Amino acid sequence: MRITSLWAASCTAALVSALALQAAAAQTPPTQGPRPAPPPPFNAWTPKKTPYTPWRAPNRPWWKLSDVKALHKGKAAWTQPVIRNKDLVADWHQLAPGSRTTTLAYSDNRTAIIVWEGEMRVTMAGQEPFTARKGFEINVPYRVPFTLEATGAAPALYFQINAASDMPLYPADAAAPPKVAGWAYEKRIVTGGPGGFDERHKPFVDYYAAHVEGGARPGAFIADQHLFVNNIRGRATPTPPASNLGHFHVGYDEFWFVMEGNVTLQVEGAPVFTAAAGDVISAPQGHWHRASFGGPEGQWGTRVAVNPYPAGGHAYSEESGGRQ
Repeated sequence: MRITSLWAASCTAALVSALALQAAAAQTPPTQGPRPAPPPPFNAWTPKKTPYTPWRAPNRPWWKLSDVKALHKGKAAWTQPVIRNKDLVADWHQLAPGSRTTTLAYSDNRTAIIVWEGEMRVTMAGQEPFTARKGFEINVPYRVPFTLEATGAAPALYFQINAASDMPLYPADAAAPPKVAGWAYEKRIVTGGPGGFDERHKPFVDYYAAHVEGGARPGAFIADQHLFVNNIRGRATPTPPASNLGHFHVGYDEFWFVMEGNVTLQVEGAPVFTAAAGDVISAPQGHWHRASFGGPEGQWGTRVAVNPYPAGGHAYSEESGGRQ
């Protein structure tokens, strides 16, 4: 059988048409009903990481956006690795004006993108192309090919999150993929079809228009297998005392993208610090951490919490009663 395209092998025309029909409705921000009451906590012997695990490069407690830009000063296009753990990877990317990414898809998990500077035209199979600018959060389902193009006179700067296990798929009629050590790309039939959208998962949300200016209640933008991207918004308050340890996670690292205002992080193994919009902060698996909104009292702030488990467990001290 002649394989004309990787996507023809994995998607039927009917499925692509169905995805296209969803495009118009999918351009609106996600709506959410009342939040269900959380289940009651329980006591358990819980494994706590000890001694402290240092952040292994490129991971850091605090990646300042200013430091990232300084590393690539004078370059029109670049990539900066920021997060590497057993579950997720995340990088800053900058596209030169007029340039575009190679069309590709990721095999088994969604891709999350936060646009921070410039404008990008996003082309995603089954959806109408759209232009994304600062504050747009983009959701690309698994096995859906997409392309990003920097439009306008300025470079496009964006932050991309993928599952650590995922590797890109390339159209079979495209040029030979880049070489990857330990792997050899071969033309094969891929089953399973593309992922899609639903009432919770939309192709994008313009966070500033919907939540900062529009006043819509934020929440999870992606809550799927291996990827949880959760918008948390609140007003700045005095930093809690150091005795408030927060919580830790038994099975995974967590990181946050500061979307708005300031976020103060107390994390085991590092001094307390306050990050600004555009910064990325992180806490390793098994480390106490407590994130709060910093800056002038009353100022709004948003942190985008990212981890691999929508229903991930939180371990608190007995004194806290299960509250941070």
